Amino acid sequence: MANITAAEVNELRKQTGAGMMDCKKALVEADGDFQLAIENLRKKGQKLAASRADRDASEGIVLTCTSAQNDKAFMIMLNCETDFVAKNQEMIDFASSLLDIAVQNNCKSAEEVLNQTVNGRKVSDLITDMIGKTGEKLDLAKADMVEGKIAFAYTHPGNRVGSIAALTVKDVKDIENIGKDVVMQIAAMAPIAIDKDDVCQTVINKEIEIGKDQAREEGKPEEMLEKIALGKLNKFYKENTLLNQEFIKDNKKTVGQMLTEAHKDLTVVAFKRYTLS
Repeated sequence: MANITAAEVNELRKQTGAGMMDCKKALVEADGDFQLAIENLRKKGQKLAASRADRDASEGIVLTCTSAQNDKAFMIMLNCETDFVAKNQEMIDFASSLLDIAVQNNCKSAEEVLNQTVNGRKVSDLITDMIGKTGEKLDLAKADMVEGKIAFAYTHPGNRVGSIAALTVKDVKDIENIGKDVVMQIAAMAPIAIDKDDVCQTVINKEIEIGKDQAREEGKPEEMLEKIALGKLNKFYKENTLLNQEFIKDNKKTVGQMLTEAHKDLTVVAFKRYTLS
């Protein structure tokens, strides 16, 4: 049996991120063969990933950032099983590395991120390795990118809510603060679309039916239900579409009015919002 030194255990830990005891055990089982020990630790991660595949991973981390040119913004959601793991600095650093990969490769989806290769290994394999370290199911649930003349990103403290947005005009006075206000509005008010025309017809039909049902329960005449429902729909638009929402810093104006006051052509072309329930 090979004599396993503390230095070897520490080196294996540096390379794999596994715990000291796991590294020592892997080296003992591999009779000191470093590469075999690494392979065994990866297999352990794969087995653990398979055994936890049916677990609920509802906790996690949401992270955002913009590109170096500030014309793109990126966001990812990495799920895990517990808040304890989500708050672990190594987990946060790992999620940050996935976000960096998304930025470097202009990834627009989780699938694109998972298929990227780092040092000869797919990102999906790196996640499997991390499962071996944390002992929890991990899932890169979402990844998105938005693009415009200028883009902004916001991660709420605690890494549970994030938002990104792209705007149409870059050369606007105080654009940095305007952009920050937009992404914070998105994070706080959870709009479902940019404007009325961007709401899908399925949602519109559902809201009209809800409005009719509410009016009917209130005893309104059947011939008035459609008109009442359309009135409720307009309220729905004001509450749930970004440009028509009351601006959280000044409820006397909408977000759309705030933008056009800064520049007549300034508006939002794309946004995304993630939240951990």
